[in-house]
Amino acid sequence: MSTTNPQFLEDFAAMSGFGATPGGGVDRQAGTPADHATRQWFGEWLARHGYPETVDEAGNQSGTLELVPGAPYVLVGSHLDSQPLAGRYDGAYGVLAAAHAGARVAAEARAGALDPVYNLAVVNWFNEEGSRFTPSMMGSSVFTEKLPLATALATTDPAGTTVAQALAAGHRPADADAPVLAHIARYAEIHIEQGRNLEESGTQVGIVDRTWAASKYRVTVDGAQSHTGATRMEDRRDALYGAALVIAAARDLAAGFEPGLLHTSVSEMYVLPNSPVTIARQVLMNLDLRSPDEDVLARAVDLMGKWIGDAEERSRTDIRLEQTHRWGLVAYQPEGVALGIASAERLGFTHTDVMTVAGHDSTNLKDVVPTVMLFVPSVDGISHNEAEFTRDEDALRGVELLTEVTRRLVCGGLETQ
Repeated sequence: MSTTNPQFLEDFAAMSGFGATPGGGVDRQAGTPADHATRQWFGEWLARHGYPETVDEAGNQSGTLELVPGAPYVLVGSHLDSQPLAGRYDGAYGVLAAAHAGARVAAEARAGALDPVYNLAVVNWFNEEGSRFTPSMMGSSVFTEKLPLATALATTDPAGTTVAQALAAGHRPADADAPVLAHIARYAEIHIEQGRNLEESGTQVGIVDRTWAASKYRVTVDGAQSHTGATRMEDRRDALYGAALVIAAARDLAAGFEPGLLHTSVSEMYVLPNSPVTIARQVLMNLDLRSPDEDVLARAVDLMGKWIGDAEERSRTDIRLEQTHRWGLVAYQPEGVALGIASAERLGFTHTDVMTVAGHDSTNLKDVVPTVMLFVPSVDGISHNEAEFTRDEDALRGVELLTEVTRRLVCGGLETQ
């Protein structure tokens, strides 16, 4: 087996030019001109490699390769959108790896080297990141019927632009019929780890077997608007102070557990009126708690509730939590994990079972079809940052692994695990 694939690296470099940032990353949030330009480039790539392209009403972009007329599809892919000032690899690597893997497997099937039982398709899911439009994993959530299409299309960004408007400004309109996304039998995805477990252990690839549990909240802190100078300290109801106490509590909460058992963060803050001489009347922000242990997460949620009560009292504000997302410690199908392991072993790659801390489109797909999720190492575990990096040899090794997984899935491999 050779991990020499200069064409993949050339294609990846070309794709990374869209939305490129001075720091070596990309900024192509969902539905922006940079995202649409990337989608246009990818659509042209699909056409050159024999994939008819379709775009569904949720903005999911797919290309199909018919191998067995009338059969369902093995779907392989990830997402092309990014966070602001983000890395080149998150999501986009998986889409291009899927496209290359699919083209190779299809060529083998058409040459008579394989006996496929499924057709093949590659997908770029719309708005996986959720940075411009919330929630994240939007396109795959619509596909798996966890999010109504109408709700997704009506979602607005901070400037008031809807998803429907952003898509209408895109590289092509939705197709009247996108049949591939209605007939999926299997799904596979490869991604950078976004952590440093593989790198630290010297392991070449990871086979994802479970997700961390998570609870996410929209936090609203209500105070009273007043003058930053003239208002007596004892009269202040400073929403920004209340928010600061919540932020500190979330960080202290994680420190109270054994390292690695709880991750906490507060993000995306909106302050009203956001004036330099006015005490904030309201703060809106997100609170994110994650753990590989559901009991730990439950204890953390309970403790956080008590600490928020203390923050209310100290800041004389009202603090409300609205749960926006929750999922438990959910396993990927064991037969898919076994297929991933068998594929890595056939290729001679060192491997380990890993949990995914981050959400991925595969975490939606695994709830409706058998799914295989793969990781390649991330240098220093950096992600959602321009410095995000995966070495070429690791990226190419991942393409080889995904090709082997796709080959087995197309030939009915899960049925024989």
